Formats: sequence, structure tokens, C-alpha cells
Amino acid sequence: MRQKHTKNLSFVERKEIEYFIAKGYSGRAIAQMLHRGKSAIYTELQRTVPYNARLAQQYARTILKNRKYQKYHIEAVPDLKQYVIEKLQDGWAPEVIAGRMQKDHLPFYASKTSIYDWLYSVWGQSYCHYLYTHRYGHKKRRIQKASRVMIPFRVGIEHRTAGATNRSRYGHWEADTIISGKGGRGALLTTQERKSRYVTIIKSSSLSAYEVASHLQHQILQLKTQSITFDNGIENKQHHIIGVPTFFCEPYSSWQKGSIENANRLIRRFVPKKTNMRYITQRHCDAIATYINKKPRKILGYASPYEVAIRGNLFTLQSVRR
Repeated sequence: MRQKHTKNLSFVERKEIEYFIAKGYSGRAIAQMLHRGKSAIYTELQRTVPYNARLAQQYARTILKNRKYQKYHIEAVPDLKQYVIEKLQDGWAPEVIAGRMQKDHLPFYASKTSIYDWLYSVWGQSYCHYLYTHRYGHKKRRIQKASRVMIPFRVGIEHRTAGATNRSRYGHWEADTIISGKGGRGALLTTQERKSRYVTIIKSSSLSAYEVASHLQHQILQLKTQSITFDNGIENKQHHIIGVPTFFCEPYSSWQKGSIENANRLIRRFVPKKTNMRYITQRHCDAIATYINKKPRKILGYASPYEVAIRGNLFTLQSVRR
């Protein structure tokens, strides 16, 4: 059942909650009837005990009003502001800063949300570059659109073999693309083997489905490949001509192929966002892949992906890129 996208409960909804509670309905049932998330309803029920819609509405307004002025609070307390700035410069995330203030029982405090609000205000903009995301404003919530069937012969990730899912077998890959910045041309086709974390980066002149499939057809001749997992991008719609079993994540669930998403973050250190891939050469791609594949990884027992790939007989030709 589709949930509402409005963030805050209205007074009418709170009156309905009060009525349903009096009738003995559970929080889960109320969430379904109001098309709201269960966590939102359970949080709401904790505002007043027993639940009273009018008191809950007043409490919610007070919270919103206080939240609005939290960014002024940081600006008004010099010691708090200095502490936040120093920890941001040390690479701490706002959540860590807020948690540490509580743990150390410091004489001042600001929540994670307050720190972000301050950073995104006129006073904190100059410190936003210390954030890991380098974001200068709140990220807009993306509304999911109705899915369309655009990929023929699509097989869901739930049908992937156990050897691929639990990483007990070599040769199961995840694939993704890194696109050019606005006005740029070309893309990078990235893949990662799930068990060894071995990465490949292929320069592609476009996101043509046939070109992506052609690159992967060439790769499976060089590297042991039992399956490939994709997202639902239209550049993957010719997956059925590659020659190996292919599987697809659920819509808007790229976390289901988290290995390649993490690999892309490593690659982004060398190819920042807004880069025009037209000027990235395959030699540059090979150098990045070599650096990543020969770097020891904690998750591999401090072996490198290349070393693990060798043990797994991942390479089928001597000409494979290393």
C-alpha cells in the first residue's frame, strides 16, 4: 500500500489516531489505515500517554519551532561552534560530533540535525567542504516513479544462485556504470567479482545497450564469469546476448549490489563527479584498477583482490588486464 510523501502528521490524522487507539487498534493497523510508516505512528504514540491528539499537536509544533532555531543556538555559543568546527576539520561526521558531546558530558550540545542545519545555513556554508559528501544543502527526497518494463527477459536477484549470494564461488560479478558530468560524453563500465572483490574498469564511448553488452562479452572471455548482476538501467537491456546468466536488483534498490557501489566510491577518488569521461583513457582506467586490485583489504584478511583472484583461478587468459 502506497504511503503518503508528506513528512508531518496533520491534526486530522492525530484525531484519527486518538479514535483508533480508543477502539483498540494496534499501531501497525493504524499505520496501514492512514497509509503511514509504522515507525511514524509508534513515534507519535509516545508523545503523550494516554494518547491525546490536541496535546500531541502542541508538542509537535513546539519541536518544529525549537528545531527552526537550533542553527542559531550553535552560532550563539562560541565554545560549541569552535568544537563543531574543529571536529569537522578532523573529518568527523555531524552524527559522531553529536554523539561524542553526549558521551563526554560536555557543557554544550547540538544534535546531528542541528549541526547539519547550521552547516547548510549562511553561517556554516564555508565548512561544508569538510563533510564526506561535500554537500552544501539538504538532499531532496526522490519520489519513486511507477516502474516500467524496459528490460526484456529480466530475472530478479532473488533467483541468483546461492554461490553468488553468499560469495562461496568465484565468477559471480556485479556491474554498473559511471557517467560523465553534464555536457560530457562517454562512461565507465565497472565490474567487481563478489568473492575476490577484483575490479575492472572499461572506457565506453556511450551508454548504448549494445556497446555495454559487447564490452562484457569480451570480458567473459578473459575472466571466469558464472553470472552478472545489474541494476535496472536501460543500458543493460541487451543483457541476454552476453552469454552468461544475468540477474537484476529490485527497482530503486542498488544496495542489493553493494560491492560494485563501494568499488565505484573508490574509483571516484580518481575520477571525481562532473568529470568528462571523453578525456579519460583506457590506460588511465587500467592504472586505477591496478591500484585498487593490488591494495590489501581488511575484508579479505588483508590480502589484495588480485591475490585472491589468483587463488580462485579467475583469469582465463594471460592477456587479462592486471
